[in-house]
Amino acid sequence: MTLNAHTAFDAIESRTIDSLNVTLEHYRHRNTGADHFHISSDNPENVFMVALRTMPKDSSGVAHILEHTALCGSEQFPVRDPFFMMTRRSLNTFMNAMTSSDWTAYPFASENDQDYENLLSVYLDAVFFSNLNELDFLQEGHRLEFTEPDNPASPLAFKGVVFNEMKGAMSSPVSQLYQAAKHYLFPNNTYHFNSGGDPEAIPDLTYEDLKAFYKTHYHPSNATFFTFGNRPAVDVQKRVHEQALHRFEALDHKLSVPLGRRYNSVLRVENAYAAEPGDLSGKTHHVMGWLLGESTDLLGQLEAHLLSDVLLDNSSSPLRKALEQTDIGSNPSPMCGLEDSNREMMFLCGLEGSEPEKAADFERLVIETLEQVEQTGVPYEDVEAMLHQLELSQREITGDSAPYGLQLIFSVIGAATHGGSVMESLDIDPTLAILRERSQDPAYIPGLIRKLLLDNVHRVRLTLRPDAELHQRQLDNEAARLARIQAGLTDEEKQRLVEQASKLKARQEQEDDVGLLPKVTLADVKPDVKRIAPAASDDITRYTAGTNGIAYEQWFVPLPALTADELALLPVYTALLTEIGAGDKDYLAMQQWQAARTGSVSFYSQFRNPLESADEVAGYVVLSGRALVRHVDELTQILTQHWSAPRFDESARVFDLLKQLSARRQQSVTGQGHVLAMQTSSAFHTRASALTYDMGGLPAIRRVKGWVDAFADDQAALNEWLAAISSLHQKIQQQRSHAVLIAEPGELDTLTGVLREQGLQNRESSLEPTTQKADWLMPKQNTAWSVNTQVNFCSAAYRTVMPGHEDSAPLTVLGGVLRDNFLHRTIREQGGAYGGGASHDSNTGTFRFYSYRDPRIEGTLDDFRASLDWVTGQGVNQEQVESSILGVISSMDKPGSPAGEAKQAFQNRLFGRSDEFRKAYREALLGVTAADVKRVAGTYFDESNASKAVVTDRKHADELAGKGFEVESLS
Repeated sequence: MTLNAHTAFDAIESRTIDSLNVTLEHYRHRNTGADHFHISSDNPENVFMVALRTMPKDSSGVAHILEHTALCGSEQFPVRDPFFMMTRRSLNTFMNAMTSSDWTAYPFASENDQDYENLLSVYLDAVFFSNLNELDFLQEGHRLEFTEPDNPASPLAFKGVVFNEMKGAMSSPVSQLYQAAKHYLFPNNTYHFNSGGDPEAIPDLTYEDLKAFYKTHYHPSNATFFTFGNRPAVDVQKRVHEQALHRFEALDHKLSVPLGRRYNSVLRVENAYAAEPGDLSGKTHHVMGWLLGESTDLLGQLEAHLLSDVLLDNSSSPLRKALEQTDIGSNPSPMCGLEDSNREMMFLCGLEGSEPEKAADFERLVIETLEQVEQTGVPYEDVEAMLHQLELSQREITGDSAPYGLQLIFSVIGAATHGGSVMESLDIDPTLAILRERSQDPAYIPGLIRKLLLDNVHRVRLTLRPDAELHQRQLDNEAARLARIQAGLTDEEKQRLVEQASKLKARQEQEDDVGLLPKVTLADVKPDVKRIAPAASDDITRYTAGTNGIAYEQWFVPLPALTADELALLPVYTALLTEIGAGDKDYLAMQQWQAARTGSVSFYSQFRNPLESADEVAGYVVLSGRALVRHVDELTQILTQHWSAPRFDESARVFDLLKQLSARRQQSVTGQGHVLAMQTSSAFHTRASALTYDMGGLPAIRRVKGWVDAFADDQAALNEWLAAISSLHQKIQQQRSHAVLIAEPGELDTLTGVLREQGLQNRESSLEPTTQKADWLMPKQNTAWSVNTQVNFCSAAYRTVMPGHEDSAPLTVLGGVLRDNFLHRTIREQGGAYGGGASHDSNTGTFRFYSYRDPRIEGTLDDFRASLDWVTGQGVNQEQVESSILGVISSMDKPGSPAGEAKQAFQNRLFGRSDEFRKAYREALLGVTAADVKRVAGTYFDESNASKAVVTDRKHADELAGKGFEVESLS
């Protein structure tokens, strides 16, 4: 095909990729050499991303802090915070910025043409013409400030958004494992360092360092532009050239990451991580890591993926099987698999729940397992199953968590960054065919094991052991560092810090001219909700969707009335069912069957309350899977077998899974602490929220941990518990079911016949779930949870009204008003938290405040209250209200994958959220006024109606105990 390029760009090449139904086009800007890759598609969700090669030479977080600071005002848009302002002046479906190990990216997506152009102008100006105000660097990166900003006699403290963000991120042992593995596997290039920033090194970064890094890295010659969608490449090129690139000439050098210096022998190291005081046995992590070849070698990359999948994909894979069944540790580490995002790839495998002295035993287990697999080989059907997974991942149209086009772009950013073939990286089918042919040789996989792993001495054995005193030493060292700095300050320097704090506060509170920024208006909002009707509906509801040869199958089973004990078991029961054996197959055989014939199989529960009340709750369990159309018969057989004959007698397997589940949930706390805090505060108000808290919040994490501890040396207790799980399954099995099938139009009738013949037989055309009457856990009004963290997560919640009430829409808009105009400034910019805001859960009639990775507690809780006083006292204007409405509508209208949208349409029908109801609520939102927002802010927020929750460390939890908080702990 002939490429239509802007006059400032050269057309390089194009390729139609049939398996993705897209055309990839490559262009290059003549003056600067900037590459532009456009993925042409009929998808109306247009995506833009500019990525820059950023390769820091230390762990000061310069690339990460620059990513934040660049978005704080630019030449054309000299307002203090254009990025966050645009989130509320836009109908974007995605807006973000992110820093990786060797690139920084600024992506957005929108279905609205004017909105796309608005965002493009703001992003281009922010990246290439950023103001980089020093006060913004101090806010976003780090600064010294007195704890009483205007009192130089008060102690000094480190403050800054990224500083606190990375304290939270590095609280996780898994994050520390990953950084340590990179540190030791890459001794001489940028991956040796923490690109996000090490909290101990971040204060070393100077403002001059930041500006120098910007000058050398944020240049079009060091950038790659990516676009996706139905907007022609030439249109974007015209805007990019005229708004930015015409002002630049090419650099005389190109930044790149040098290859890693190779070791001559295995490196064995031991590090420590901060653990809570108590019994430290069984809390050590071991990881083996290998440095492999370059990720730009597509065949080499796919070989490494195939080998990793063959070894580790599921419980029947030989290396994962060895890691799961050994008594050296409790379960495989989350650090298992291939990391292909850097210039050279890493292969990692590990164990957690071990002891420091078992490091050599762990290494021996890994090497001996690899040697055994090399000697005995791998059955071809196991290799074929992994090739099937590669094919399915290439074919599937995603888009539920992030825009599909952005996910395609991320799949090729490594090749673009490191000089590989972007064309080949997106069109993997020809290389996959070579891999399929080579893998038929029985010696192929053993040869890869020998070449990539056994004969590769550039490997590291890393042990990460718990240290109950490390956190306090870190605090002491930080305090001593600050004390030394303070002792060396002259009176003049102290006064400068006081003045600096005053200037920063003034900047944070200044009223910018928002009219300098472009925006869309409520007139640009689509008048109706997206409507997706089934193609047919009886006992199987069928939807047609463009799924690219993949079919999706779900079975909904209404839950009968369950006791409190049965509800407590339900999350673990659903996690276990598809991971154990079924019928005459043990769990290993079922895992092999799943891998060979499906993309995934899952089982989970869903609860909803009716529109009228949040104190009545009913739910379903859902058995779900996806497969290539040619394998739907076996997908259906797999689902049916799991349902009809689960092997709860596999007690050893169940206990292994229980340990893995417990470890994953505990490790997730610091990443989702704000969600857990909101669950806790909301649970005080309604039974629906309390059930979510009890089954999916911190009590559930503690409960699973308690079961693991109780069953470790008590087989009889485990057997009794398994009998209760089996009894729960038998109780639910008696219920009737309803199927959902999603496929392309030409396949629907044939696949419906498969489900009727081979699926669950006890089907109904409509289902009526039972209201759950049991008494489950509801927390105290003010609750603090003690966990292993260096930062805090705060929340407050208030009971409000259900979605049919006239005040529900104004309350939803109020959340955006408070976040955008008060909480963002006080909690993030001034308080130093990574994030903070407010939202109204209209489904349960609960209004929630939250903060994320927050250095404060009481100040944040005070800010929640102050935001409401601000609205009721000062009032808000209609522009602020309309900006919030835009944000709410934008969130509601985010497109998903074709299958994901069909699933959501069915669930809306199932839980009474009809198209008419959703349209009426949308119209109510669009009609909200400033007077409505002020009125509801003064109606529902009496302090007697407030509940508060804080997720924090033991020290702060104990302090809150003396202030009326009930303290809970995971231990």
